Amino acid sequence: MIEKTLKGKPAYWIWLAILGTCIAIGWACYFRQYVFGLGLTGMSRDVSWGLYISQFTFLVGVAAGGLMLVLPYYIHNYKAFGRITILGEFLAISALVMCLMFIMADLGQPLRGLNVIFYPTPQSMLFWDMCVLWGYLLLNILCGWVILTAERKQVPPPKWIYFFVAISIPFAVSIHTVTAMLYCGLPGRHFWLSAIIAPRFLASAFAAGPSLILLACLVMRKFANFDAGKEAIQKLTTIIMYAVIINTFFFLLEFFVGYYSEVPGHIHSLQYLFFGLEHDGHVYNNLVPFMWTATLFNFAGLGILAYMKIFKVFDYRLVGTAAALIFLALWADKGLGFVFAGFVPNPLEEVTEYIPTLNELGITLGIWATGFFLLTLLYKIAVGVEHEVEA
Repeated sequence: MIEKTLKGKPAYWIWLAILGTCIAIGWACYFRQYVFGLGLTGMSRDVSWGLYISQFTFLVGVAAGGLMLVLPYYIHNYKAFGRITILGEFLAISALVMCLMFIMADLGQPLRGLNVIFYPTPQSMLFWDMCVLWGYLLLNILCGWVILTAERKQVPPPKWIYFFVAISIPFAVSIHTVTAMLYCGLPGRHFWLSAIIAPRFLASAFAAGPSLILLACLVMRKFANFDAGKEAIQKLTTIIMYAVIINTFFFLLEFFVGYYSEVPGHIHSLQYLFFGLEHDGHVYNNLVPFMWTATLFNFAGLGILAYMKIFKVFDYRLVGTAAALIFLALWADKGLGFVFAGFVPNPLEEVTEYIPTLNELGITLGIWATGFFLLTLLYKIAVGVEHEVEA
């Protein structure tokens, strides 16, 4: 099946060449960081998690979002997802590879990652995060490849694989739950000290992952002659709409807790995100444009999906627009605002604003390009098998 990645139209090779160029830029920037150290980043004593960990946090949600295809198809026998369930599993593989790469970039010296294995500490959430990330990655590789191989041979998948499919469901929930515990288990950071972080993460994950899958389906419909089916697309938009509503509700609860209860630590982080935080005569507001844009995109995408649902309208352009708006909104919220705002102000009531350096942006670009490169190859195999079976 891997041979299917070696054949494609000119647009396919141009896309891979663009991604390859971005990967090369990322490796060059990473080599600079490896030699010089994390001093090349915008992180400091007060901001110990920057762009790498914020992207990791967002991508864990993208990986967990594949559950919204696996659960209806395998547990509830929803056959309309038959053609796209493999896309969710392959998306999880690519997203998890990016997650692990962002962790390695954040460590500075990648060999430090072995300390989690050589010196395991079960009382640490980092240890369990390593366990669930690697477990979910291996489960998706196993389930995706075995089921796709059976489909290519036009035989039922072996019964033993469904045991691992069932195990992958709690793993999908746990990867984002444990990641949330990394944040809400830090009492010195008021913005993260909330019991609702885990369900909020899951709600955003169940919108971000399916949104990206929707966009991939539309791209493949145009360039790869792959039609996911109208019913599957409509059901995905419904899942995304409800997940966005729940995530928005959870986010508004953060405002209620902060402003109604007048908790200073909570209010300061929200002020920094949406209005700018004044401290010692200076207003810190770098994230304000991103958060208001994310808010606009969130409600615009939700409005489009609600309009299609209420008036029973189906249009691929509207679906793509809504999915793109929601994906970008969730990326700005969880991939930027959530992590950065947790450090403002610090426990000593001082403000250190984080701005990523060009070297960080280069490494981030390279890791995202690596993930999309891998995703393109995996989807090329999946679509190739679909066409082979149809023929």
